[in-house]
Amino acid sequence: MEYRPLGTTGVEVSALSFGTAPLGQLFGPVPFEQARAAAFAAVDLGMNLIDTSSYYGDAEDRLGRIIGDLPDDVLIATKGGRLGWDEFDFSPDGIRASLEASLARLGRDHVDLFQLHDIDFVPLGPVLEDAYAELVRLRDEGKCRFIGMTGYALPTTRRVLLETDVDVVLNYSHGTLLDNSLSEELAPIARERGTGLMNAAAVSLGILTPGVLRMDGHNIASDASLRAAQAMARTAAEHGVDIAFVANQYALQRVQCDTTVIGSTNIEHLTAATAALTTPIDEELLAALLQSRLPTEAQQWDVGLPENNVWDWGDGETT
Repeated sequence: MEYRPLGTTGVEVSALSFGTAPLGQLFGPVPFEQARAAAFAAVDLGMNLIDTSSYYGDAEDRLGRIIGDLPDDVLIATKGGRLGWDEFDFSPDGIRASLEASLARLGRDHVDLFQLHDIDFVPLGPVLEDAYAELVRLRDEGKCRFIGMTGYALPTTRRVLLETDVDVVLNYSHGTLLDNSLSEELAPIARERGTGLMNAAAVSLGILTPGVLRMDGHNIASDASLRAAQAMARTAAEHGVDIAFVANQYALQRVQCDTTVIGSTNIEHLTAATAALTTPIDEELLAALLQSRLPTEAQQWDVGLPENNVWDWGDGETT
């Protein structure tokens, strides 16, 4: 396992972090013993950050049952403010209540990192002002060591980086084989600001997997991204390679971030993702795959409020 500084927080994080949405049964039933085994396998593989959320089903409750058996140096990160698929509460009182409830479920008096979850879906003004101020208060009170925000849209994460002094940001699906705008657009700002940068959804929420060839649509990914992913999957298959493995290789070896969150309760998948960190990329195959990558602006997904997705691409055009 490789370890990297998490911005200027003073802590080092594993290149892979353990994501717990599947552990919390967000995508279907998972027996507790399987969830427990996956968490300990991730730690045994060297992952020292566990990323969870109050939104991830019963993930926090399950972690609370095993957290006392984990090594003391494992970092626990959780999120608040997202209550459901389309329900959010980023008010100061709501944020505070969310963290208190998370701490109770986890059996902790503090977490290492507390982030606001998927802020793209609400007007950003109050989030970047009132909600951010509450995060600072919670950090000052010792309820969390570090604070941050998460989102999908590049413009949203860019605003967080430029308009607040959060310790960490997490962005989904922009540090991938399909779209590496996380490195191109966000990483330079994060480095300048000293902000930790977390990457998530290395397989683009499931479309950089062999199963994409059976998909005729996706609930979040754009049609353009789906077609590009299908072209990549066909190319990988022609080379006898699993597109998901190459996608993890790319995210872990080429994307400029401090850690990439891998969510799975399948120990074989966790082990394969860890192997992707050190297995050299087949440059000829990579070049062939990247032939299917669209221009960055064409890869962006319409997630959250339209106003939070507006981006100036430097040519006078906004999308």
